[in-house]
Parts: sequence; structure tokens; C-alpha cells
Amino acid sequence: MFDIVLKGGEVFDGTGAAGFIGDIGIQNGKISEISRKPLSKSKSQAKETIDVTGLTVSPGFVDMHTHSDFTLIADSRAESQVHQGVTTEVIGQCGISCAPVCSHATIPLVSPWYTSKARHRNWLGFGEYLDALDESELGVNVMAFVGHGTIHRAVLGDQLRAGEPDEVRDMAKLVDQAMDEGAGGFSSGLEYFPGILAAPEHLVPMCEVASKYGRLYATHVRNRDTQYDLGFAEAIATARQAGARLQISHIQPKYGAPDYAMQHTLEMIEAARKHDADIAFDIIPHDWAHTLMAAILPKWAQAGGVDEVLKRLKNPEDREKIQANEQPMWLLVKARKWEDIVLLNATENHNLVGADFKEIGRMRGVDPYDAVLDILIEEGDNLMGTMWSSKSFRDDDLDLCLQQSECAVISDTVAVATDGVLKDHLGSLSGYGWAARFLQYYVRDREVLSLAAGLQKITSIPAERLGLLNRGKLKVGYHADVCVFDKATITSNVTAKNPRKYASGVAHVLVNGELSLRDGKRTAVSAGQVVREFAA
Repeated sequence: MFDIVLKGGEVFDGTGAAGFIGDIGIQNGKISEISRKPLSKSKSQAKETIDVTGLTVSPGFVDMHTHSDFTLIADSRAESQVHQGVTTEVIGQCGISCAPVCSHATIPLVSPWYTSKARHRNWLGFGEYLDALDESELGVNVMAFVGHGTIHRAVLGDQLRAGEPDEVRDMAKLVDQAMDEGAGGFSSGLEYFPGILAAPEHLVPMCEVASKYGRLYATHVRNRDTQYDLGFAEAIATARQAGARLQISHIQPKYGAPDYAMQHTLEMIEAARKHDADIAFDIIPHDWAHTLMAAILPKWAQAGGVDEVLKRLKNPEDREKIQANEQPMWLLVKARKWEDIVLLNATENHNLVGADFKEIGRMRGVDPYDAVLDILIEEGDNLMGTMWSSKSFRDDDLDLCLQQSECAVISDTVAVATDGVLKDHLGSLSGYGWAARFLQYYVRDREVLSLAAGLQKITSIPAERLGLLNRGKLKVGYHADVCVFDKATITSNVTAKNPRKYASGVAHVLVNGELSLRDGKRTAVSAGQVVREFAA
């Protein structure tokens, strides 16, 4: 007898194949039967049968690039993700991970979207961190990368240097230990401190460890605007030297890049593949980019702890030097396009979230750049959790990427909720609706991809790239991670002024065979698992 039968839906298996009307039988957390014909009475006996006629049945969505490392510790339900059909998240991206750390006091310093309101057990090693996740009732399955920035801090603290050879060897040993304890890959964030300090010779030994384990090296490259080609070439060279499989995170060029940058980047990748490089990439399905506000500071201004950064922000001479920086992370700042940059996440200035900085400057009677630095000061200990978003990407570039077979679609956000300790937190403008927006805007409305091809971008393509075992497809013997949605109505409901609204159009979500969303409403069930074993 089946535990659940999903009856009469339009089934897309996640491989890119056309859909068909059929029934799916689920037993003991696995898919036990898929039938293109209605299951006979003798075969269709189930504890529960759900009629999904007129709805689309697909694998649960695999978000291969998130920053939910700490938000899942704080609130493991993953409400914003489950409501839009996500069943697996991959954390530890852009060089940022919650472990390993040298002391419990370091956890707040390395944990993205940290909140002191969260109750949790402490950890030091990577395996202990995964144990802490395991002890919670996870709304989604979780795979975790280990980040270069956290590894760097474990060896060098806040020092403004990349490390001597012996120190880099110590970093590589920590990466090796993390891999042995269940890390699914290694990531770097080369536009952030301390990744901005590292050159290929510092990263290669750590990437070699990822290669030894057959796991990905995922990188937020150093530059995606005027010098985009140097940034992508560096990523390719680092992976080539290490023999590592390369995943270029959110590849789309930023404001300031020439019009041909995306096409040229794809040509660079194709040329490297001719020499056996293993390269793939992903995109955010939105023209908005988001990041830490503190990332606008030059690297010298980011050195040391929060107290040191605050001192510089309050020093008139240092502020002048900061504002004179010729190569800020966003060239929108240099171009003073303040109307295209909005405050995304803040603690002390929560009332300003959603406002653009031209407006904020006017409200405060100061230059918008001064408003930026003033807000960072006012956020105090929450400085490193303060976020902003900008209109940095072009649809033409995203469309071109989506036509590439190796392209996956990601959120680059965090799992949050409209209630509980994370109700005031936000990961991005698309965080509550990234998957819904992709299926709504790029697939249904603009028909950049067919539904079958679109679903493949958020199911089997990321699952196979990550080495997830028996996930990402609707296939007998696979884990029953399933999303049932209405392809005609699935919609992202977020706006810049009201970014905390759940997606609509998703009817049912199953994680490991258990219903976490039923009839569009969250159940009390959270059946996610920490994934520690991967295909070679």
C-alpha cells in the first residue's frame, strides 16, 4: 500500500522531457511507482490519495546557491522556500559558512544573517555544525559548502593578508577536514573581505582538496563589470590548476560591463572546455542584485572587527577616502545612480527598507553616499548584516544564459519567515519568490524556455551538478521531493516596498515523502535532512 498517491496531474520528471498525465505512488519516503495510466484499484490503494488533476507535478526545486547557513539554525522551517516549492537548499556559498570556527565567540562573526534571538547549540568543527542542523526539524534538505572566508578567519583572524604558504596549507587541511565531515563543496567570494585578498596561489591548494573529493569549487568571481574578463579568467585558471570542477556563481555581468560581456564570457568558458575544463554556472532570475552594504568599502576599510570599521566610518578623513574609491564593488555608486539602489535589510533602520538612496538622502538632508555610511554606523553591531539591492543586471544577459544547457537557476537568498525570530530578516528582493518568478516571468509570460526546460533548470541540472544522490528527478527509487503547482497562476508577490509576501500558485510540497505544504498552506511537518553523501 502506498502512503500517498498523487493522482491525475501533468507530470514533468525534471529531465527536460515533455509532461504526461499520470499517477505517482509514494511509499516510505521514496517514489515507488510512476504510471502514465490511472493506477488500477488493486495498485492504487493508499493511505491518502490527492487529486491533482489540472496541476503540474514536478521534482521539488533544488536551490543550489543560498546563504541560509544561520537562518536555518534560527528557524528551521524554511517557510519562504517551502511556500514556493523548494525542497533542497545548498548553503555555504560566496566564501561564507558558519563553520569551522576556533571559538564559540566567532560564530556571530562568520554566520550570515546572524541574530542573537536564535537559540541554538554551539559548534566548532564543520561536522558539529551539521549536527546542529540535523537536530532541528528542517523544512528542506540541506547540503553545505565550506567557505574560504570562514577558513581564512579560522587561521588568520581579521589580518589584512592572504596567508603565507604554511598558513595556506593549514587552510587546506581545514577544508579537507570539512569535506571529510560532510561538506559538499568549497566556495569563495572574491569581492568580499577576506576573499578580496586572495590570489589563485592561495586558493588552488584548497580547490585541490575539493578536486580530491570530487566536489565543486563555486566562486563569486572578483569582478563582473569593467574587468569582467579578468575575474572570469582568474576563476577558470584557479580551477584548471587545481583540477577542480568549477561552478561560477550568479554569472551575469553587472552594471558597467560592456554590452558584449555575457557573450564573451560564454566564449571564454567554451574555449576552456575544449581543453577539458569542467565548468558550469548559474543565474539569479531577476534584474536586481543584492549584497552587504559594507562590501562597498575598500578592503583597507573592512579590516579588523566591526569596532574598527565603525571607527573609520566616523573619521572624516577616512570617510572622504572611502567615497573617493575609484573601484567600488558597484559602479552604480560611482555613477551616483542612487535611485537604482534600495535598502534591503536593516535592524536599526527597518523603517527605511524598500526606499532608494536618492530618497533616503533627501529625507535626511544629506548626500546619498553620506546616508549610506551613516546607516552603516547606526546599524552598529548589525553592520555586517545590513543589505542593499540594485538594478544591476540585464534581461538580455539572463535570456542568453538560460539558453545554455549547463545553466542552473538560483535564489542567492536566505530561508526566512513572516513570523518568528526571522520576521524582520530579508535575503533579497526575490527571496520570497525567486522560483515562482522564474516560472512566471521567464517561462510562462516571456516563453524564454518551455516549462519542461525551465523545470530542468531548478531540478535535475543542479542536482546532478552537485552530486545529490537520488534527488532532482521524479524517478522510481528517488526520494519523494515533489512540488505540485498551477502553471497558470504561480506568481511571485514581492515588491521593493513589500518584499515579505509568500508566493502563490503552489498547491502541495512533499519533502522526503511527507507533506510540508498542502492546499497552499504550510503543515506542521518538516521532514528535511542534512545531506552528507554525494556521488563522485
